Amino acid sequence: MECKLAVSMMHDYLDDDLPDQQQRELKEHLLSCPDCRAKFKELEQTDMLMFSLMHQNPVASDDLVSRIMSSLPKTKKENAFVTWIKRHPALTAASLFLVVMLMSSVTFWSPDRQLVVRGTDLDQVVIKGDTVIVPSGKIITGDLTIENGKAQVYGEVNGNVTVIDGSLYQASTAHISGQVKSIDQAVSWLWYKVTNMFSEVAYR
Repeated sequence: MECKLAVSMMHDYLDDDLPDQQQRELKEHLLSCPDCRAKFKELEQTDMLMFSLMHQNPVASDDLVSRIMSSLPKTKKENAFVTWIKRHPALTAASLFLVVMLMSSVTFWSPDRQLVVRGTDLDQVVIKGDTVIVPSGKIITGDLTIENGKAQVYGEVNGNVTVIDGSLYQASTAHISGQVKSIDQAVSWLWYKVTNMFSEVAYR
């Protein structure tokens, strides 16, 4: 038997996992090989030491565990804000989305932008400089939005009329079936954008 094979069999022998035939072969080799015999004694002593350590008084092991635990660095308490974020991930994501949308809207808001007119039937309106006129006898179906300009309504609007950062004049002959909104401050403008955004998402 080679020494390398004998060494590999020693572990199984000490664990009582070696078949009888191989046990006999290992013993014969140990009788004839002083090096393997010395190696086997070392392994046997190590095995006995481990066995005694595992079966000693449990109070010592508890004491060792407590000393190890006390020497470990203390875990820092989580910030209350971080804890709240971990407990409410959906609400946190929605809040971040709203903040990003508001910040992006702020970058695009400017009180001196050019006139912008949005709506349907825009061929029914007359634009003179920064003034948008709905002439008497003309009918606009749908909403009309005017940014950075003046609105003068003499005719009929079957929808909402919104004026952002401007002024609105409604003649006695005018008829507006929807809401009339006048927005001239950045905060109101942002609120208008956000509510419109969510309304558009809801109707898609």
